[in-house]
Amino acid sequence: MRKSLLALLLVAVSGIAQAEVQLKADHPEQYTVVKGDTLWDISGRFLREPWKWPELWHANPQVENPHLIYPGDRLSLVYVDGQPRLMLNRGASRGTIKLSPTVRTTPMAEAIPTIPLQAINSFLLSNRIVDSAEEFNGAPYIVAGNAERVISGSGDRVYGRGVFEDNIPVYGIFRQGKTYIDPETGEFLGINADDVGSAEIVDMEGDIATMMLTRVTQEARIGDRLFASEERAVNSSFMPSEPEEEINGLILDVPRGVTQIGQFDVVTLNKGARDGLKDGNVLAVYKTGETVRDRVTGENVKIPDERAGLLMVFRTYEKLSYGLVLQATRSLAVQDKVRNP
Repeated sequence: MRKSLLALLLVAVSGIAQAEVQLKADHPEQYTVVKGDTLWDISGRFLREPWKWPELWHANPQVENPHLIYPGDRLSLVYVDGQPRLMLNRGASRGTIKLSPTVRTTPMAEAIPTIPLQAINSFLLSNRIVDSAEEFNGAPYIVAGNAERVISGSGDRVYGRGVFEDNIPVYGIFRQGKTYIDPETGEFLGINADDVGSAEIVDMEGDIATMMLTRVTQEARIGDRLFASEERAVNSSFMPSEPEEEINGLILDVPRGVTQIGQFDVVTLNKGARDGLKDGNVLAVYKTGETVRDRVTGENVKIPDERAGLLMVFRTYEKLSYGLVLQATRSLAVQDKVRNP
């Protein structure tokens, strides 16, 4: 009897482990990485749930970091203790560089990114959320342009007023964009600060800074706010993962102003770090089911929400976050729901 119970337990545990990583029916046995691949694309070749990529890896002592994959590397699907695992064989295309008088070997090729970085570069480098109106209104601002100009361009001098930090010579210029309010709770979530450009301090007198405009995306104006660069690393090598906390949120906005959302569009979510979201978390997007009239009973019946896509969070703030749509089976829109995948 005890042996039977043990056998049933082992079968159950094995079944749970097998269910954790579900291979696609048409998955390859081997795959050679090519330039232009992303980690998400490759995971989707093997897995029905690409965010479970780390669970497919088999420890390989010869590879320092298997999640850094390069063009020319070969992935082989094997089974370890009955479970599918990926083995990585480094390709020869990474090359070597010979430096005199010693020889140093270094990768010639860059590791493939997790997602297409060109879709989020502007958000990683410049876009930002300000968590409170007090923080935004308390920041230094452009008080005047050179020769009484109202608007200024690259290479022009402007004058900023406020409290500037001694060790920060360059400030980003931002203009107040949308103010985000949670549609369900009415809570203030933050202000989207639109990137205008950058300015370098060339002189200080009291609370007035003489500044040179070094970069502009549009004309700088009197009243534009000045913020120091965010003290956070630009994370471009995050791993896809499922959130540790239960997430029930909404798509609040599309920063680039489109109304119909598709693959590789960036969206703003009403959930952030305080809700347990982290860079790399994957969320499923759901279209809200319509309410229809049951012609038989006369009752109003709500159709279930329909899963319509996947997105990955790539930058989190306290109450908000940015996500990149990676899959969309139909057009998405503001107010669509996001949940754990």
